[in-house]
Amino acid sequence: MAELIPVLENETKLLLDSLKQELSGVRGNRPTPKLVEDIKVDYLEQKLSIKQLASIGILLPSTIEINVWDRNSVASISKAVETANLGVSVNVDSNRIRVVLPPLSEERRIEIAKIVKKEAEKSKIHLRTLRDEFNKKVTVQFDNKEISEDEKFKLKEKIQKTTDETNKEIENISENKIKEIYT
Repeated sequence: MAELIPVLENETKLLLDSLKQELSGVRGNRPTPKLVEDIKVDYLEQKLSIKQLASIGILLPSTIEINVWDRNSVASISKAVETANLGVSVNVDSNRIRVVLPPLSEERRIEIAKIVKKEAEKSKIHLRTLRDEFNKKVTVQFDNKEISEDEKFKLKEKIQKTTDETNKEIENISENKIKEIYT
């Protein structure tokens, strides 16, 4: 009975981590290594991410610097960044690649904000599915006489409380990302 709540809390934590990971790849108004680190590059007949081939740093206000470890992979990394449809310009200098992020237009900011809201909504839908799934488990336990009616109501109350807290956290994460886009 009581083991349901920790399982739900773990599931919601995974959901929030997934949302944060998803939104970290969405371009804000400031450069972030997450924007390029997982781009796949053809290197020695393998698909490797940029973070496996180079170190990534930030040059404020709007440049990502990729220091490539193997000079032979510079062209491949540069091409991968250019074809990733990030809307950036790429400059190559020896084994260093500079990715310059142009300022976001108002139209592009609105587009990105819509993407953020869409991801947040997906997470909320997944959260509601989890809530319903756990409520059904409680009902089954009650029907099987494994828990009392009081325990059933307490568990459903805890499930709803966890759902509400997670919903607030999803809202906070998406609002912070939207603020980042506009600052």
